[in-house]
Amino acid sequence: MLRASILVPALNEEATIREVIDRLLALGEEYEIVVIDDGSRDGTPAILDSFGDRIRMVRNQTPSGKGRAIRSGLQVATGPVTVIQDADLEYLPEQIPALVDPIAQGRQVVAYGSRFTAGMPKEMALPNKIVNVLLAWAARLLYRQPITDEATCYKAIRTDVLRSMDLQCTGFEFCPEVTAKVSRLGHRILEIPIDYRPRNKKEGKKIRWTDAPIAFWTLARYLFWRPRS
Repeated sequence: MLRASILVPALNEEATIREVIDRLLALGEEYEIVVIDDGSRDGTPAILDSFGDRIRMVRNQTPSGKGRAIRSGLQVATGPVTVIQDADLEYLPEQIPALVDPIAQGRQVVAYGSRFTAGMPKEMALPNKIVNVLLAWAARLLYRQPITDEATCYKAIRTDVLRSMDLQCTGFEFCPEVTAKVSRLGHRILEIPIDYRPRNKKEGKKIRWTDAPIAFWTLARYLFWRPRS
């Protein structure tokens, strides 16, 4: 029985994408892997083609942004739970089942993998640490979600709930939009500790400090959001 769909947005990730997919496939047939190639111009498309029908593919001709890529992958997902997996190796695919379990068992609607329950990783740049702390505080203040890691990639959500959010994100504001809307729907976020290895700009990290104001604004703008009837 299919437990979850894993959405993998990828843009020019030839250095890591093969290992990421291999490790996701090792989780077993209970997990559907949906890769969204967001207009890559390196060797990423050829590597993805080599997996054949072991993965599902969505291809964007030009880069559309992480949020829009996730939205396109969500359209074809068939699992009862949806999980986001970055195409780099900052997050360990082997930790996905721990996120999915409480949702698959009906005990939870949404689970986040927290990078910070044991403190901030030493390798993380100071500006990133500050922004992550402030985003968690904002989520607590605005939505009363007692979380430590609002911006984590590892978000597992019941698929029907995620689709009900009518997501509008195009870039990295996917995370705060989901946090805001899942809160407005009345669901509490369960945090599960995860391991994390931050990469730097030279290694291909794409998020920038300029994304921080957008994240805070996104949390604020959906404070009074209601789902369409």
